[in-house]
Amino acid sequence: MTQPPYARIAGELRRRIQSGELGPGDRVPSTRAITQRWGVAMATATKALTTLRQEGLVRAVPGVGTVVADTAPTTRSDASPAKDPAVRTRIVHAAIALADAEGTAGLTMRRVAAELGMPTMSLYRHVANKEQLIGLMVDAAFAGEPLPTRPPEGWRARLELSAAIQRRLYRAHPWLAPALNLSRPLLAPHGMRHIEWALAALDGLGLDADTRMHAAVTLFGYVRGQAIDAEPEARATRSSGITGEQWMAAQQDRMAALLAQGRLPHFASAAGEAALSSTSLYEFGLACLLDGIAARITTVRPPVTAN
Repeated sequence: MTQPPYARIAGELRRRIQSGELGPGDRVPSTRAITQRWGVAMATATKALTTLRQEGLVRAVPGVGTVVADTAPTTRSDASPAKDPAVRTRIVHAAIALADAEGTAGLTMRRVAAELGMPTMSLYRHVANKEQLIGLMVDAAFAGEPLPTRPPEGWRARLELSAAIQRRLYRAHPWLAPALNLSRPLLAPHGMRHIEWALAALDGLGLDADTRMHAAVTLFGYVRGQAIDAEPEARATRSSGITGEQWMAAQQDRMAALLAQGRLPHFASAAGEAALSSTSLYEFGLACLLDGIAARITTVRPPVTAN
């Protein structure tokens, strides 16, 4: 029985994939390329690729096209593992370096590949897309400064240490805080260890599980929120050449004119005495947050005695 055109095209591409001629991550002919090569209609070309997709041999990559799936079988004896951990680590570290320097807006698979001297399509053998890459970057960033194996004494000191480490990470990687989203959290194991650390610190203090979880996530969200402006500030500094401090200094005359109108008397009075900075705002907010947790504690943990 004569095969329909879409089946013959799918069969030819299937053979090339299974023989290893097309390896995981390699791009397969587009629908337009299929119509031109085999002289078939667009609907036939689409059906051929749909057949391969249903068989799990290919997958669509936004902005790239249809590529051979990582799980596609191959008989090529020299084929490399589709997800070599060492190669993936190099990709992630290169992406972090780019994001540290320029933010994530211009971070693309093509740009990362260029930094590594690799074909763009080869990256897709190790990382599915930009979304997965950013998730791996987030986890690697948190892994770069792990929590200590021996925590300090006292729940408050433990939470302060976790917050300090997070803040240092956000300062070192301005893109990190915006990459996180508490509404749709990334499953980043090294980042989640900060939640685990906080839960352990609050255990045995008379707080129920719901309160402890809310406290742990609120602390995580507070530190992230304090750092959320880091990337826009870095981007503004790069584009304008003016630092945040320089920008604030340039607004002093306008601020003085506004306050001189007398419509904001309390603001004007307090502004004359207050000394606001990113550090003072962070420390004040953190102290208030921890004071609020302390007010809910009903059990005093007995001190640890040496043997």
